[in-house]
Amino acid sequence: MKVRYLSGGDRALIVEFGDGVDRALSERVLRLDAVIRSNPPVGIAETVPTFRSLTVYYDPLLTSRRELERAIGALLGLEERPRTGARLWRVPVCYEAEFAPDLAEVAGLTGLSAGEVVDLHSGTRFHVYMLGFLPGFPYMGDLPAQLALPRRADPRLRVPAGSISIATSLTAIYPYESPGGWHLIGATPIRMFDAERPKPALFAPGDAVQFHPIDAAAFASIRRAVEDRSYEVESTSVAL
Repeated sequence: MKVRYLSGGDRALIVEFGDGVDRALSERVLRLDAVIRSNPPVGIAETVPTFRSLTVYYDPLLTSRRELERAIGALLGLEERPRTGARLWRVPVCYEAEFAPDLAEVAGLTGLSAGEVVDLHSGTRFHVYMLGFLPGFPYMGDLPAQLALPRRADPRLRVPAGSISIATSLTAIYPYESPGGWHLIGATPIRMFDAERPKPALFAPGDAVQFHPIDAAAFASIRRAVEDRSYEVESTSVAL
């Protein structure tokens, strides 16, 4: 598929690989991002991966769109290199009714039991496509087909921080309380975004996430540890 270059104002170039939510497209975006970060052309200030494109912010006093297109074009052939630095996160989730206001409805809509919904969700290793909407908000795929549902017809004005949600082919975690229209099937006590951490956003595009069920008592215990900064989310490096 041919790469398209689009302007994002006078300080950004968008490198577009396709028009869908697809793991193969995501890998192309992430590999180009990794290549640019390891071999940054002159003038690049920041790169931001999305589902199907990479936005490259640049200093127009140091480079131009034409020069940047030429430099990035020369790097495209290097995107087949293995991607490194990704992590697999093991995220604790409580799926009990207190934390999962939509779980019973999701079960009814999908024809599954609540336990089967939990088993499918926690049994899937998810891919972090991108961060957006709120700081640290991860768009993760891909949901098992049995759980794919449209967004709620009646969005909530207040979704609690830590809520685990699903919609279409994706799952996500709300880092802060906010409005939201996804189905809430659980909650995690961990912090998705913390300005005091060296890397404020816990996940990065290209990471993998596995959820593991906990009960309400474990949720409360982990939350206390998170608040006193004695809890570390389990993670390991992964080969890609």
